[in-house]
Amino acid sequence: MKTGKWLTGIMCLLLSLVVQAQTEVRLAVHNAFSVSKESIAQFERQNNAKVVVVKVGSGNEMINKLILTRGNPIADAVYGVDNVNIMKGKRFNLFATNQPPSRPVNVTLPDAVAIDYGYITINYDKAWFQKHGKALPRSLDDLANPAYRDLLVMPSPATSSVGLGFLLANIGGIGEEATFQWWKKMRQNGVKITKGWSEAYYTDFTLNGGSRPMVVSYSTSPAAEVYYSKGKYKTPPSGDLRFKGAVFRQVEGAAVLNKARQPVLATKLVQYLQSDKVQQEIQTSMWVYPAVKTFPLSEYLRQVTVPQLANQPNPAVIAAKQQNWVSQWVRVVQR
Repeated sequence: MKTGKWLTGIMCLLLSLVVQAQTEVRLAVHNAFSVSKESIAQFERQNNAKVVVVKVGSGNEMINKLILTRGNPIADAVYGVDNVNIMKGKRFNLFATNQPPSRPVNVTLPDAVAIDYGYITINYDKAWFQKHGKALPRSLDDLANPAYRDLLVMPSPATSSVGLGFLLANIGGIGEEATFQWWKKMRQNGVKITKGWSEAYYTDFTLNGGSRPMVVSYSTSPAAEVYYSKGKYKTPPSGDLRFKGAVFRQVEGAAVLNKARQPVLATKLVQYLQSDKVQQEIQTSMWVYPAVKTFPLSEYLRQVTVPQLANQPNPAVIAAKQQNWVSQWVRVVQR
């Protein structure tokens, strides 16, 4: 009897040690990261691992934090590097030399595995424009016309990745000089600037009770309105404007970090973000398009079309000039 109890105790101890032996792998992400606990748990079961998700603010805040801690990294892998900040990370040698192989994809990133992409555009409230009998603007020049005074709200490029993407679209579409001349006109035409996207979209946009019928957001936001309406909307109540200088394609990816404690697990985790399960899930959790080629779109994303036009400077040019562009924008628009 005593021998049996002794063996039972040993078995419990061994099981406890197995649980404790799960290797921890850390994933740094921006605040918008949204992958379900179920999906994370599936990876953990498959790899006898414990995933620790480290949220580090906005995309720009995240890359800056990783740069500051690169000598003793706070994570083994990162999700949320994009075509705006990846060259900055590369300049500081953030990413491991050898990255995981990628599935065939629609979009690519240097030194990272593409996970998703989306488009920053101007959204408009369909009912507001119909009620006021006002034609939609067809160009950036139209937006600076007095007919559209006090109608646009957008987050600041200095504090928001959405605002920054829109500014980069302006520069990519009409050039630096013309962009800042246009912004002088927009300041005179009453554009409202908020600190972040949430304030612009959920407070100032007329669709949510505000006074501005146009907001800089994403091309997939109209589909999200249907999804979250719980049956109120069968078709999107908003649309988006897709003219030159007003559409930015953001490509997000994941990468193994240099000096990762667990490079093998980090590699598997980055590859897992391209799995069918995750690629399906992020379409209605983060409202992005799956990067994996030919992957089917959700019924909600099929309600909106993918923009065929996008304007953005080369990532290397963005890395070299981004700070100066943002500083100039602040001087022109906010001072």
